Amino acid sequence: MKNEKLIHDWMVSHLNERLSRDYNDIRINLEGDKNEFNGRYPDLILGNHGHVLALMEVETKGSITPEKANEWKTLSGLGARLIIMVPKASKAKAVDLLWKQGLAGKVSVGSYDINISMP
Repeated sequence: MKNEKLIHDWMVSHLNERLSRDYNDIRINLEGDKNEFNGRYPDLILGNHGHVLALMEVETKGSITPEKANEWKTLSGLGARLIIMVPKASKAKAVDLLWKQGLAGKVSVGSYDINISMP
């Protein structure tokens, strides 16, 4: 679980940097950060020119659960596009949960993969 939190936090920070080219207002929620959007605290809040365009949630293998899918449903109804980032190997599980929640056409799913090559 400790490693999953490390991966989650690193991905949030990495996406914050990477997406700063496309969005001029990015707010993140890691420990201690309290950036709210309509009463919720998604991992990233993406905006331009004073308008929130998208919300992003970063998931790890262990956080893709039916309870988390309920949270996705709430976030997807807040008026901004929801994007979830999941491990590449868990993408099918996340999409299945989205279908079960009736969110398959409403939520975008991105994936990440961490590769380590040893000599």
